[in-house]
Amino acid sequence: MARTARKYLDFEKDDDLQRWLRNVRRGSPVHAEIVRRQLGRLCELLSTTPKGMVEQAKSDMKRFQDSLEDLVARLEVEEKSPGYIIGLLKAVRSWLRYNNIALMRGIKVSNRNATPTIENEQVPTQAELARILRTSPSRIRVAEALMAFADLRPESIGNFDGSDGLMLKDFPELRVEDRQVTFDKVPTMVVVRSSLSKTRGKYFTFLSHEGCDYLKEYLEERMRNGEKLTSESPLIGHDRPGAAEKEFSMTKKITDFIRKYMRAAGVHKRPYVLRAYAETQLIIAESKGKISHPYLQFIAGHKGDIEARYSTNKGKLPPDMIEDMRAQYKACEPFLSTTSQLEESAVVKEAQIEALKSIAKNLLGIDLLDVKVAKEKELGKDLTPAEELGVYENEIKKLSINPQKLRQDQESGRFQNKLVRERELERYLNKGWEMVQTVNSKILVRKPTLTSERS
Repeated sequence: MARTARKYLDFEKDDDLQRWLRNVRRGSPVHAEIVRRQLGRLCELLSTTPKGMVEQAKSDMKRFQDSLEDLVARLEVEEKSPGYIIGLLKAVRSWLRYNNIALMRGIKVSNRNATPTIENEQVPTQAELARILRTSPSRIRVAEALMAFADLRPESIGNFDGSDGLMLKDFPELRVEDRQVTFDKVPTMVVVRSSLSKTRGKYFTFLSHEGCDYLKEYLEERMRNGEKLTSESPLIGHDRPGAAEKEFSMTKKITDFIRKYMRAAGVHKRPYVLRAYAETQLIIAESKGKISHPYLQFIAGHKGDIEARYSTNKGKLPPDMIEDMRAQYKACEPFLSTTSQLEESAVVKEAQIEALKSIAKNLLGIDLLDVKVAKEKELGKDLTPAEELGVYENEIKKLSINPQKLRQDQESGRFQNKLVRERELERYLNKGWEMVQTVNSKILVRKPTLTSERS
């Protein structure tokens, strides 16, 4: 029997207490476990039992409330966190209320909103997260990726007692065929069933390209080790499947392993900061116009307008809205990703953008910044580098000009390009320039450079 179970065995023999815990468990099994521990701790501090608390409160309410208030004062002197003290008081109030006893006195706790144990804790940087992911084995890396990229709570990956958790069927766009894992769409959808949701409402989020790579590697590794995967298979398996009592990994086991490998990577923070990383990066992306606030709320599993429509009202989001959410999440990937692939891609696009701006300004007399501003006003959001590049190329193509050819001419130095007025055309033709095409009211001409002529 576990140490915790032995610790509370005696007072849990009380039938009324068991009935109370069952009632709490119907609302939340996790909360039932928490109040069980809190009430047990309170019994230790007051040298009593749950039944003894009820008897004391009935016989002398003032004296019992005095003992609680004195306990709060003692715990504050011991510098216990306000949340810890408030949790103890809530547990005893709930237990007494179940026994038709109400504490009449309001017991204040100093600085009740303070969180001294985590107030100086900082969200990991992308470099720190990359180090954590590199240090972790494939099984734990997937759990870390789900928290840091998909913004999942660890309780959604595997619940507190190992009776439920994410399964392969919760990834509707994941395919396992011929011992190979593929995704119909990336970023891929992750469905969080109501039994795994903190709000008890079904919702979905997305896993990034980087996260999908880690998941693919992990699942294919399991298949190479002889495991047969089905839609009901737990997403996060056990190190030793045959020795495990529970089908799914428990929340505590998952967070303990994450903590272990975070420490190994030199990051001394709570595992839950990985989820804080996801939300912080998505908020930054929101400030840049990459994702709307309702979408951000929804994929984080928070209650909001979309959550109410999808879960509370039992509605199903239309495909175009789902794809719009996917596109906006994809635009956030550079903020979430720890790999250089997306960053390098962005650098390349920035270089292409600068080249097009130069071509348009010097050769065509067009200020593409004006085009960008007009397009952003039309869409109501900032353009991504890929979108900006596409808008610029389309604008130039309207003039029947090949932007790639112009860019190659400019970068190679083989040709000079110039826009001239019609009355100047004859003079340029006589000097060896050749006419390319008419652009608005001017004419584009070009001429091989001296270097090109010598070659």
